[in-house]
Amino acid sequence: MRVLVTGGAGFIGSQVAAELAAAGHEAVVFDALLPAAHPGGHRSQEARTVVADLRDAERVRAALAGIDAVCHQAAMVGLGKEFADAPAYVGCNDLGTAVLLAEMAAAGVWDLVVAGSMVVYGEGRYDCARHGTVRPGPRAAADLEAGRFEPPCPECGAPLRPGLVAEDAPTDPRNVYAATKLAQEHLASAWSRATGGRAVALRYHNVYGPGMPRDTPYAGVASFFRSALARGEAPRVYEDGAQRRDFVHVRDVASANTVALAALAGREPGFFAAYNTGSGEPHTIGEMAAALAAAHGGPAPVVTGEYRLGDVRHVTADSRRLRDELGWKPQVGFAEGMAEFAAAPLRPGAGSGPVPGSG
Repeated sequence: MRVLVTGGAGFIGSQVAAELAAAGHEAVVFDALLPAAHPGGHRSQEARTVVADLRDAERVRAALAGIDAVCHQAAMVGLGKEFADAPAYVGCNDLGTAVLLAEMAAAGVWDLVVAGSMVVYGEGRYDCARHGTVRPGPRAAADLEAGRFEPPCPECGAPLRPGLVAEDAPTDPRNVYAATKLAQEHLASAWSRATGGRAVALRYHNVYGPGMPRDTPYAGVASFFRSALARGEAPRVYEDGAQRRDFVHVRDVASANTVALAALAGREPGFFAAYNTGSGEPHTIGEMAAALAAAHGGPAPVVTGEYRLGDVRHVTADSRRLRDELGWKPQVGFAEGMAEFAAAPLRPGAGSGPVPGSG
């Protein structure tokens, strides 16, 4: 199978391209190779690379010639620094996706795996002893300033118990990036219904591993901590470090793409489904920072009590649907993955702005 991997020179996209090649497919990388994401113009060593912007319909049309399926990893990632980033996020993530889908329909390419994100949920699942499953709203700045980080029950104010969020949970995107990732899913779903195409969205949880970009405000928390350790500094942990996340290794995410792509061949026209893609091992951010620091031999993490408005407290995946329906299973455990990540080199990053076109 010949597969176009958008954002295929980026952190996740390059691993997807390598995994496809290892599975016997031919991967073609489509990436803007913008300097903010790729200083020096890094290209894939495993695949032919088309250097172009996904919003350029003519270049997308040419790249789709002879393609059987698409793994769509290209996106501007992270929370951004200010709302002024919104047009760039929407342009790269949503307009770029719309152009890709329109050209896929014109070219008769009907199978699509799109990189989704757990950020579409907002907060994760919470249960109140009195009111059952509830959905707390955004946390108040006054509570965060006072060190009250746990969201209370919106009905009675009692403490809540965090749990695993499943794909049928209501979505509640709380920042521009999250809104664009949900819009990508809606576009893919609309495309499949209108054209008879088949699409899967993989809602990645906190992806980490070798090749993460360093020193950029748009990278994930794992990259922040690893970059600090590379500088000989202690990782700075916000809030009290007890925020729960699901840290999933990039090779497991790449394998989920190949599994989902293979499964599409047996689906009916118009099929669309979203699947959580996580390790199934929730850990706190403090635990992750401590594991990285210990494995790297660097300074112990510092818990600062700082916070960012818009951050969620707990969100962890229930990935049983992906395991049960598609047979995918993560292979890299938390301790093993963090030990590898602590010693692995990071991808150079300009650190000066958003990184559109990168997986």
